[in-house]
Amino acid sequence: MIWTVVQINLRRLRHSRVELLLSFVVPLAFFSIFAVIFGGGIGGQDSPRIKVLTVDAAGTARSAAVLARLADAPGLQLFALPPPEHPDGKHPDGKHPDGERTDRERRARQQVRRGEVVVALLLEDGPEGPAARLLADASDPIAAQLVSAITAQAISVTARSTIPPTPPGKPAPPGKPTPPGTLVSVPGEAPAARRLPAEAGLSAPRISVEDVLRGDESKPAVSMYAAGIAVMFLLFGASGGGGALLEEQENGTLERLFATRLTMDQLLLGKWVYQLGLGVVQTTLMFLWGQWVFGIDLLGHWQGFTAMTLVTAGAAASFGLLLATLCRTRNQLNGLSVILVLSMSALGGSMVPRYLMGEGLQRAGLWTFNAWALDGYNKVFWRELPLAELWPQISVLVASGFVFLMAARALAVRWETG
Repeated sequence: MIWTVVQINLRRLRHSRVELLLSFVVPLAFFSIFAVIFGGGIGGQDSPRIKVLTVDAAGTARSAAVLARLADAPGLQLFALPPPEHPDGKHPDGKHPDGERTDRERRARQQVRRGEVVVALLLEDGPEGPAARLLADASDPIAAQLVSAITAQAISVTARSTIPPTPPGKPAPPGKPTPPGTLVSVPGEAPAARRLPAEAGLSAPRISVEDVLRGDESKPAVSMYAAGIAVMFLLFGASGGGGALLEEQENGTLERLFATRLTMDQLLLGKWVYQLGLGVVQTTLMFLWGQWVFGIDLLGHWQGFTAMTLVTAGAAASFGLLLATLCRTRNQLNGLSVILVLSMSALGGSMVPRYLMGEGLQRAGLWTFNAWALDGYNKVFWRELPLAELWPQISVLVASGFVFLMAARALAVRWETG
């Protein structure tokens, strides 16, 4: 009898496409996604590159040589600072808004704060050669350390290639020599692994790192991850809510509803409004809990939070209705929703930060509205940008929600005609 039970279940598995997908295809798909993310791409050729904005404040031959070496670094993607907003390099009122800081530094800070680059590298002329200041975004904690190490190496190699060798019997050039293999760390500054040969007689390159986005410790990093969890559960909730349409179709409720004056447009809009409201309440409760327990400043960012939550919940509700109209049974919906929601969450950054992904996966993630929703929430809570800066994310989410809802309406025709 035991073998009979096993045979029955094997036959059911063979005839159930959803179970076959969940048992054999989904594990392979997720293994492939995470292998590509953490394995540097297929064959290790798609490792992420750090976007670095370079500002040559020194303007010397040495600083130009350092930038040339950095351009050859495989892990960096360098960008030049665009032309100044004003020809004289000053603010419209004739003064620099940050005291003695130049207009170039102000614009570099602005690009880091807006997320256009991860690190801004300012090369300055020090008494012993080029010195570097890094303006970093702490949402990517690895980038600043890596850029610091690569920059220190580039400065050291450039200095060794430009300083003439010391004649025999002559003292080494001025500077504090570093023993071979010593790990150099400038006091009060971010550490970087920098190994200098003693024969060069060089001082350790001075590299300071400034966190542009976390000027104080009152802004918790958990605010970046709360949005990822909220968006993923919004998708699961909307998919489950959309399944109510299939249950109503199976038990004959739809026929009785259409026997009244209710139209399909009214039914779908009613379902959409309900899921929208439920998603807004669900996300608000999650962020209120985050404010109470983890210190997320929800009340201080309520405008941006409201805008992002409305468009994200609306897009998720449309997505749930689209899945419901695509499927024939509730079992099909459950299997398809698990596959799509988990895949979108993995590629869109809800499970793994997108800065860990290669460039190909980051581009692929833009086809999920998870990535756009997370970028919008990060602009609100982490970068603290004004509401006007959210227009790309809001536009994509509104357009996605509209397209999903129109597709669901087109697929729902079968319930009117069948």
